[in-house]
Amino acid sequence: MKFIVSSAVLLKNLQAISGVLISSSALPILEYFLFELEGNELRVTATDLETTMTVAISLSMTEEEGVIAVPAKILLETLKTLPDVPLSFSANVDGDYMIELVAGEGKFRLAGQDGIDFPKAPALLDVSSITVDSVLLAKAVSKTIIATGFDEMRPVMSGVFCEFTPDDLTFVATDAHKLVRYRRTDTNADDTVSFILPKKPLNQLKNLLALEETPVKIEYNTTNALFTFRNIVLICRLIEGRYPNYEAVIPRENPNILTIDRLALLNSIKRVSIYANQSTHQIRFTLTGQELILIAEDVDFANEGRERLECNYDGQDIEIGFNSRFLAEMLNNIDTEEVRFELSDPNRAGILRPVNNENEHEDILMLVMPFMLS
Repeated sequence: MKFIVSSAVLLKNLQAISGVLISSSALPILEYFLFELEGNELRVTATDLETTMTVAISLSMTEEEGVIAVPAKILLETLKTLPDVPLSFSANVDGDYMIELVAGEGKFRLAGQDGIDFPKAPALLDVSSITVDSVLLAKAVSKTIIATGFDEMRPVMSGVFCEFTPDDLTFVATDAHKLVRYRRTDTNADDTVSFILPKKPLNQLKNLLALEETPVKIEYNTTNALFTFRNIVLICRLIEGRYPNYEAVIPRENPNILTIDRLALLNSIKRVSIYANQSTHQIRFTLTGQELILIAEDVDFANEGRERLECNYDGQDIEIGFNSRFLAEMLNNIDTEEVRFELSDPNRAGILRPVNNENEHEDILMLVMPFMLS
């Protein structure tokens, strides 16, 4: 097996899929890339058994097709130190699986493994498919993934719930303390279907899809989803289970409406929350007239932060507590200049929405559960 490739091109493509790699004493092959040379195309695969990513690289100089598993860490570290030079890669795929790299005046040898031992990607049968724009998908993932949970007892809440219908696409994430629903009405599916995508492959997608605009083909069945875009294929196992009825927790009647400058509120929360209890991160909203007062305190250390903001408020005077970290994360994830808080009672969830969103086909709803104020 032999080919010549630009060291920079190889590094860029390997880094695109390297986020899937894991260290495994039980299955050391998971710390390897699988190299498959066929014709003028090199396919490189990484997997953790749950998520598999493959990148295809077109080559101009190849000979002796073959398959071999290459240790990922030492290869990546070598490529990072090289300038952009032609790299000659040769491997003995029928004997000792030794690999030789030649770049400029440097020559490096490393031990590979038989490619036949590398885990096979699952074959998807009886699939449905939809094609979406990469910008849309990247935005849907980045908006919702911040609300995913970490509770191993409730694995369905550790992923993003996707619901595709003939009317729209909806992405939802919640950890029972906060919730984000992202909906698009300018893209739809032929049939109604729903599934839960895990967080790890979504993070890989988010980072790669944001690089350039491209169509993404999504194929899915009851157990797996496959994403194809540019020269990359990602296959992931879906999270099994029934997603909670998220619509039931969204308050319908919210007569108290606060409209405020997003950055002003975000910066104020960041300052005041420095003085909050560092285990609860509680911040208090006091709304009276056209004035919002933010208060945070830590009684154990006699710390208190207070700040007043002008706002546009329509509703009854109200005092309600929130987790400042959740609010800051949500405000950071909204793009508009102003945001709108929809509130009802101090013991019911608050809803956060963007104001004057330029995309009329985009519906973003963020929900945060309140703290019971003492």
